[in-house]
Formats: sequence, structure tokens, C-alpha cells
Amino acid sequence: MKNIRRSFAVLLAFTLSLAATAQVIQPKDTIIVTATRTEISVNDAIVPVTVITREQIEQSLATDLAELVRFEAGIDIGRNGGPGQATSIFLRGTESNHTLVLIDGVRINPGTIGGAAVQNIAPELIDRIEIVKGARSALFGTDAIGGVINIITRRSSSTYAEGSIGGGSFNTSSAFAAGGSRSENGEFGVAINWQNTDGFPTRIGSDLDRGYDNVSANFYVQRHMGKNDITLRHWRAAGTVEYLDFFLSPLDQDFRNESTTIELITDVGANAHSKLLLSHIIDDISQNQSEDFVASGRTTLDWQYSFAAENHTWVGGIYLVDETARTLSFGTGFAEDTSVKAVFVGDLWSAGRHRTFLAIRLTDHETFGKETTWNAEYAFDISDRWTLNAGVGHAFRAPDATDRYGFAGNPGLLPEVADEIQLGFRFYPGARHTVSLELYRNDIEGLIEFDLSAFQLRNIGRAEIRGAQIAYEYRGDSFGLRANFVHQKADNATDGVRLLRRAEDSLTVTLTRDIGIHRIGLSVLASGDREDFGGTKLESYVLANLTGQIALGDKWRLNARVENLLDAAYETAAGFPMQERSGFLELKYTWK
Repeated sequence: MKNIRRSFAVLLAFTLSLAATAQVIQPKDTIIVTATRTEISVNDAIVPVTVITREQIEQSLATDLAELVRFEAGIDIGRNGGPGQATSIFLRGTESNHTLVLIDGVRINPGTIGGAAVQNIAPELIDRIEIVKGARSALFGTDAIGGVINIITRRSSSTYAEGSIGGGSFNTSSAFAAGGSRSENGEFGVAINWQNTDGFPTRIGSDLDRGYDNVSANFYVQRHMGKNDITLRHWRAAGTVEYLDFFLSPLDQDFRNESTTIELITDVGANAHSKLLLSHIIDDISQNQSEDFVASGRTTLDWQYSFAAENHTWVGGIYLVDETARTLSFGTGFAEDTSVKAVFVGDLWSAGRHRTFLAIRLTDHETFGKETTWNAEYAFDISDRWTLNAGVGHAFRAPDATDRYGFAGNPGLLPEVADEIQLGFRFYPGARHTVSLELYRNDIEGLIEFDLSAFQLRNIGRAEIRGAQIAYEYRGDSFGLRANFVHQKADNATDGVRLLRRAEDSLTVTLTRDIGIHRIGLSVLASGDREDFGGTKLESYVLANLTGQIALGDKWRLNARVENLLDAAYETAAGFPMQERSGFLELKYTWK
């Protein structure tokens, strides 16, 4: 905690020196879709929503989704070493499989191992990211206990072409190409990204580098036909990751993650819209030193109808899923098929200074039967500068096939259910400033944990999560600042033990400064200590990244990043060291 306070003091002094020269700019009215499944302004969202824009993504020079979100408040990352290694996201103190990850509204959490393969999602293919904090099972079903991360892939605003090449530490190389066009009849776009690195030693006790390569692509085509818009989208990531097993033996595996979607949007009158999504996802891992594999597939029909009336925006729909899960490990495995049916309805109401959002979902799970989830939220504009918001929600997570039939699995597991309460205040001192306070409480019953005495998973836990976040944001013509401090307690209520890999205190600060047509940025994360398996303590650390963008004329730009500027030695998972100070460069060309 002392290190966090010391870091905050240094950053505050640096911030004030930069802010003195900043000018005022009005905040943009950003439109989001994830909070209510309908288009609303982010300022009208009752629950906390964070939007990571394309500009921020390019500034970060991040190599995967985890690197993008690790500087966002309320998010803890657990990574087994370097690029491509298994990575977990803990949102607001919940488990890693309590965060639902979507790509263009399509769920990509596999049916085998819970958490999405965030380490394989290339930022170059992303237009923006919407992070909704808090229970959202009423809108999206299982897994959305801690929140939802919705990745919106890149679209064409005009005819354009873009390309880049890059390289850096650990013999890292990258290349990217994209292009697209838009007309009154439709639009199309394609983007391809390649990344390869020799990596660095990912386990304490070994000096063997572990590499990673990933070829990612995103394609879409949309056609306007009267009152209908039909879109075909396909996202894919495939490659190889090297790692070390428990005995430090070198192994590698091939991976493939895909999402294919057909979307049909129909205008039904002036204020009503029908949206039909038919999607199929694949999540496969194949070992190269054995016949072991993990394979998951899911076909989903997701239909919603929205209608805007005076003061109300109604949304309702049907959700049908057919899921397959297959594994083979050390000669044994399982094959399990699961179907899920659900209906949902929601209403966003606003009148004067008041706003409410109500939603309910009825889920019929083939294995676990019927489950009802809901949200009830209210916001009141006390004045033009002060807003009070509050919400309660009931969410659940159905155990996946690995929980039930994998190593130490238990077919008798029951769903984890959560009841959440959150309260927030937003204050706008002026056009350039935003201050917010968020208080949250989440009680999770039937927490699934490993019972050592029975050597299997059981519903033996109850999690109690209590947290508070205070945030400040400044926007200027040439200077921007975001600072967040989070204090939370995430414990197993049955024995008082802290939940693993989650810090009680964390501070994030992001600074950007324009120097003419160039830009520099500094992102800092100060994380408190954490607990890990076997009673291991993970020490607190301060991570700082320095980025820069140098414009070389109208179409060329040189991007640079210094990772771990302070050369901190730290681990986000016990026994897996993170990378030391390192540097990366990218030369980018854009034509519009």
C-alpha cells in the first residue's frame, strides 16, 4: 500500500505540471449497446460502463486483449508468463469464468474451460471495447456475474487502406493489413494481423524461452436492401503457443478460435427494429506431443425486437443454443452436448430527471433446468452536475462440461448464483472534468472450488465481494488524464480466505499529451499483494508503460512502446514471471 501511495504522489505532481497547459474540450456523446442491448449514450447508462476507443487501442500498442484492459479499474489479470500463455480476467473481484466476453455481441466463452481465450484476440482487429461492470445475466445469460466485455470489430466509415510492420524485444515481429469501403448500398472490410515472438522464460526455475505465433483475421460484408440490412462476419485467430508443463518440460500446442455470424436487421416501422443473429463459434486446442485435445463448438440463434415509445424503449427476444464439448487428456476424455433456451424482456424508461432499467430472463438449461435472472436499476439527476444511480441484479453461471466431466470434475455440481447491489455518484465539476464513486457488493452462493479431501470440484464456497472505486477524468485539447483507485475485499465467506489472484488495492493512471501532431502517453498500474494457490503470496508491484506516436507526414506514423518502464520484477500467477523492461516499434501507413 505504501508503494501505491508513493506512486500516486509522484504521478499527481507530474499530472499537475502537464494539466496547467491543457485546454478545454467538450466530451463526445459516445453511443454504446451492451448495457441495455439497445443504442444509448454512455452518459445515460445507469450501471458503470467503460469504453476503450480505437484511438486508445492504437496508442497502447498492446498485443492482445488482456494488455488492453489491464489498466482499467476493477480488472485483475492472471497470466501464466508471456505472450499467448493462459490468461484470466477477474472483473470486480469475481472469478475468471464470471466474465462474459462477446465479439460483436456473440458469446465466445468456450463450453469446456469457462474463460475466453483473451490472449489470442488481436487489438488491431478491434474498433472499440465496451466493458459493463456488474451482473448482466438478465440480458446475456450464464457467466455474466462480474460483467461483460463486448468487443466490436472494425468497420468501414469510408474507403480506406491500412498497413503496418513492427518488431521489438524477444525477437518479436508483426505485420498488419486492412482495407474496406462503404457506399449507399452496403459496405465491406477485411483485416489480417500476424504476430510472432521467441518469447522469454515463463517459469521460475527454467531459462528456456517460450514462443508464440498468431495469425488473426476479420472479414465482414453488409448489404442494404430496403428496410433490411444483412451482414456476414467472420473472425478467426490461429497459431501455436509454446509452454512448460509442471515438470518444466517444453511442450507446444496449436489453437484455433473462430466466430462466424449472419446478422439481419429489419426496420419495423419508424420506432421498431428486429435483429436476428445466427452464429457459430469454435474453440480448439491440439497438443503437438500427444493426441490430447480440447474442442468446443456452439451454434446460437439470438433474436431481439426493440420498440421505442414515449419515454420507453422496450427490448425482448429469444435465445437458443446448441453446444458441443469434446476433450481427450492422458487417454481419457468426454463428449458432452448441451442445449439452452431462454426468453428475455427489458424496459428503459426516462422522464425528466429519472431513468430506470428493468430486465428479466427465463433460462431453460438442459442439464440444470430453469433459472430466472433479473436487473432493476434507477438513476436520478440531482442537478445538471450530480447524478445518483443504484442497481440490484440476480445472475448465475452454469458449470461447464470440464467442471462436470474433466479432471476432478463432478457431474453433481449446481449453478453458481449471485446477488449484487451497486450504488454510484457522478459529478461533473465542469466541461473538462468528471468525478465518480462506485460502491458494490456481490454475494455468490454455491461457489465452485476444489475440495482437496474429496479430490474433486464441489459447491462448497460462498463468496463475499465488497468494493469501492473512485475515479477522475480530465479531457483537454492536448492533454488527457484518467485516474482510478479501487479498494475491495473478495473472500470465501465459509473460511475467510481471500479469493486468489485479486488485489485488495489498486491504482490506475493514464496520461496522454499531444505535442503538435505527435503524442506521448503513460499508463501506470499499482497493484497490491495477492494470494495464490498453496498459500503463496504475490507481492505488490508497479507497472508503467510509455508510448509514443510520431507523425511522419499525413499518411505515415511511427509508434513506440516501452513495456515495464521501471523494470519491475512481478508475477500475476505464482511461478510465472512477467516480462522485464522491453521495447517495441511499429511503422504504420494509412490511406483514406
